[in-house]
Amino acid sequence: MVRFKINDRELKAAPGTTILEAAGKAGIPIPHLCYLKEINEIAACRMRMVEIEGVNRLVPACNTEVAEGMVIQTNSPRVRQARKTNLRLILSQHNSNCTVCVRSGNCTLQSLANDFNMRGEHYPTKLRREAVDYSTPLIRENDKCVKCMRCIQICENVQTVKIWDLLGTGSRATVDASRNRRIQDTECTYCGQCITHCPTAALRERDDTGIVFDAIDDPNTVTVVQVAPAVRAAWAEQFNLSPEFATPKRMAAALRELGFNYVFDTDFAADLTIMEEGSEFFRRLQRGDMAQYPMFTSCCPGWVRFLKGQYPQLTGQLSTAKSPQQMFGSLTKSWLAQKLGVEPEKIFCVSIMPCVAKKAESELPTMATEHGPDVDLVLTTREFVRMLRADKIIPSLLPEEGLDDPMGVSTGAGIIFGTTGGVMEAALRTAVETLTGQPVEPVEFTDVRGTKGVKEASYEVAGMTLRVCVVSGTANAGRVLDMVRKGEAQYDFIEIMACPGGCVNGGGQPIQPAPVRNFTDIKALRAKALYEQDAASGLRRSHENPLVKKVYAEYLGEPGGERSGPGPLLARYVGVAVMFVGLAGLAPLAVLPAYPDEVALAPCFIFPGIGAAMAGYLVY
Repeated sequence: MVRFKINDRELKAAPGTTILEAAGKAGIPIPHLCYLKEINEIAACRMRMVEIEGVNRLVPACNTEVAEGMVIQTNSPRVRQARKTNLRLILSQHNSNCTVCVRSGNCTLQSLANDFNMRGEHYPTKLRREAVDYSTPLIRENDKCVKCMRCIQICENVQTVKIWDLLGTGSRATVDASRNRRIQDTECTYCGQCITHCPTAALRERDDTGIVFDAIDDPNTVTVVQVAPAVRAAWAEQFNLSPEFATPKRMAAALRELGFNYVFDTDFAADLTIMEEGSEFFRRLQRGDMAQYPMFTSCCPGWVRFLKGQYPQLTGQLSTAKSPQQMFGSLTKSWLAQKLGVEPEKIFCVSIMPCVAKKAESELPTMATEHGPDVDLVLTTREFVRMLRADKIIPSLLPEEGLDDPMGVSTGAGIIFGTTGGVMEAALRTAVETLTGQPVEPVEFTDVRGTKGVKEASYEVAGMTLRVCVVSGTANAGRVLDMVRKGEAQYDFIEIMACPGGCVNGGGQPIQPAPVRNFTDIKALRAKALYEQDAASGLRRSHENPLVKKVYAEYLGEPGGERSGPGPLLARYVGVAVMFVGLAGLAPLAVLPAYPDEVALAPCFIFPGIGAAMAGYLVY
């Protein structure tokens, strides 16, 4: 062990320990703005400077290791003055209009400015103002960027998508989308990890709360809200409430206080997803479709965007099942509308999700019908919290209230969808019982649990070997896909989530302060809350959900059937394709007048073209 002193306290630590780590373990705080353990340790902000006896210059605590006999001062006059100077320089290029900032009260820069009593403008402010593009769910405001490089490091080293880059030099240097592109022109998955790791509001989700308030206030609109399982594990963190107190029933009471007409749980649709993906998996398995490549889950839109952008040749291996969010929206505008006796167009379906990519998913043209979008609008967990604060709703004073019928019943299998491995475990609970015809005891499949980025397991079921893999984080996804393509790994079924740790660590979840993030595994704590709720659930297998059985009996028919399966959707795609082929066949008619000798060929284009166009339209 290395022995040293920090602020006259004698301490010891293992060789290789940085001053920042040693101070943190000893309960000695050192301010920092850009540091992320094992991700961003480049000392860009210069706020962690400390003084070492016998060393002329100040050194950054985040990447300086302790040494035998070292004497360190973290708050000497020289250190304090250096931090204030560096803070002034950062603020000179920052929009300090904090009263209208979405991160006010949860901003590392704002906290440091208050701690150091930074009042007024100490240097002339030089802001790079640009028009904000609200067409994408991920918003960037350059005049709030402190150039800490966290977003670059997260996107490049953790997610390997490489959207962000440092552009320009000197005082003109700024962080923006790489290669001078717009965000919507990049391969961005909208996972939102750059947002949750940004110390300011330079990156944030598009705020859609005003639209929801308008819908709630409209007496002619029926507002329906669904809440994802991962939200229940984190929604009350900013109210300092424990998961044991902040129950789903207390969350339902809060949503009714906001004014929603019907409050449901996405867990119901998660159970439905297991039925659909499970039946599709067995069909593919029986047909031998997985001889070369496995089937992938399709619940996570960030992962789906990553696959289509980085590995388009493997998109055919995705499950054709919609995500639970979109399944719920589709049922809301059809089956539920019939149940309520309401026209689908009068229903405004809102999703509260731990994810920014869900906003983009709900806006896809394939997620809409003649009645409009299946899901009209998506809020992140943070937006939900802002709505509660805007209406001065105090969750700690609310009673517990049940969810509404007929989509308010779910199982423990649906609950654990919110964490990495949860989808796989839920699928295994139903798959093993379906194949063997015997109840699964115990229902826990612990091999696929935990926050590790890649987990593998094999199960012998009814004479078959099921090889499964669970992946979280797109960097891990890329590594596994590369092995699968090269034949270095063989699986039957792979669950992939874009965010490390799964939805509990999604880009729309509450943002934790840097000290908490660096020294606490928040995603593990949130996952623990979901597993505890699963264990306490009376129903723990998706196929046991009585309401899932009811919706199949009354409306969907059977899993993978004519109404619930991919058939109708594929038929529409085929119809559109045939129609356009037919119209394309008529194109040569436009140039025939310029070639009088070829006019006799007109029937060769007219009749087949019109026929194909009409056939395609009828199929559509």
